[in-house]
Amino acid sequence: MVDDHPLMRAGLALLFNSTPDLEVVAEAGNAAAAVGMVSRIKPDVVVLDLGLPDRNGLEVLKDFRALDPNLPVLVVSMHDEMLYAERTLRAGARGYVMKEAGGDRLLEATRAVLEGRVFVSARVSSDLLGNLGRKALATSSKDLMLDRLSDREFEIFRLLGEGQSTRTIAERLRLSPKTVDAHRANIKSKLNLKDGAALVRQAVRWNELQNGGAAAGAEAIPVAEAE
Repeated sequence: MVDDHPLMRAGLALLFNSTPDLEVVAEAGNAAAAVGMVSRIKPDVVVLDLGLPDRNGLEVLKDFRALDPNLPVLVVSMHDEMLYAERTLRAGARGYVMKEAGGDRLLEATRAVLEGRVFVSARVSSDLLGNLGRKALATSSKDLMLDRLSDREFEIFRLLGEGQSTRTIAERLRLSPKTVDAHRANIKSKLNLKDGAALVRQAVRWNELQNGGAAAGAEAIPVAEAE
């Protein structure tokens, strides 16, 4: 179980350990500890939060896949599933559950990925099965173009939308400012934005739209059962 908040880990541990078929065998609060834990303990499943302090969760997923391509990983995150579910599945996750979904849904998702199924909400499932993804919910041509961004570029775009500076982003992602600037230049090119100010305006506007919120609360079901 990987989450940087001790209270969240304690709550999840209580939930899992109170069920007869599941047990927490190790906990980690950052990416470095998580990768070492998986390599050493070889758990049956990993429950992973994307918001880790030392590395982006999408990169950690790829590390897990390199260690064990068959390791089931369930992402449990506060980030909107319509923004991250598809990216996490591409990075190697077997499922995605928002933290607001509740304990019963989390247990259902954990058992599903242990059984080899992919688990996402009905809303995401419908889009994936219809090959629509986030494009179905895009509100402008710029939303459609976000699919052109790599995972790293998407993360930098999101942080720019939160008002973070290049230096802050560099420190948070453990990159050099020059590397962040290079990513910013690539993002501008891919989104057809003329300068850095236009990029920041677009990122802030996009972030405000997301925080204004996609509707939540869709019931989660295994993809295999959604047909």
